Amino acid sequence: MVKQVRAAFTRQALVRAAAEVFADNGYARASLPAISRRAGVSAGALHFHFPSKDELAGEVERAATHAVTEMTRHCRRTRGSALSALIAATHQLVGAFAADPVTWAGFRLSGDPAWRDRAGLLDWWHTWVHDMLRQARDEGELTDGVSTEGAAAAVVAATVGFEVLGSRDREWLSTERMTQFWTFLLPSLAGAPEEDLTRMLSYGMAEAART
Repeated sequence: MVKQVRAAFTRQALVRAAAEVFADNGYARASLPAISRRAGVSAGALHFHFPSKDELAGEVERAATHAVTEMTRHCRRTRGSALSALIAATHQLVGAFAADPVTWAGFRLSGDPAWRDRAGLLDWWHTWVHDMLRQARDEGELTDGVSTEGAAAAVVAATVGFEVLGSRDREWLSTERMTQFWTFLLPSLAGAPEEDLTRMLSYGMAEAART
């Protein structure tokens, strides 16, 4: 039992260390010795759990995808409307970029041309955002004539853009930045009264505080 706990702890430490190295250096420049040093484990222990850099990167992206999936499920379950869930999820995702290196690295790897499975998580996120906007349209939340494809492109570009800009200036990963984005975009998307729009924004800020 003790060995199993120790092995699980070592594996988690390696995944987190790998995420930090991939986020800092990109897939091509990341090295297994650098990851083992950052994790504080031997090269032999690293190779026992992950025989190759590909397998380690794959585990980072799987862990990030799981985290984002659980995050979106929570937002959809607790926020009632599809548009409120989308606003809350974008706030929480940008907060996760600041707080969780695995989530951040998952998106970095997904857009890294050197990584063989690139775009997996980005494609998943784009599909989820589009699905929420389509549901919001079906529920009557969107203004007539709003393109769900165009709106999804704007939301995905903004969230991924905040992640890129946040690598240089952490202010881009703040709740205030995401709230500014939605304050600008939401009146063009939704035909709800102003008090309803304000409530949706407050939901997003509350979700950001959870990360």
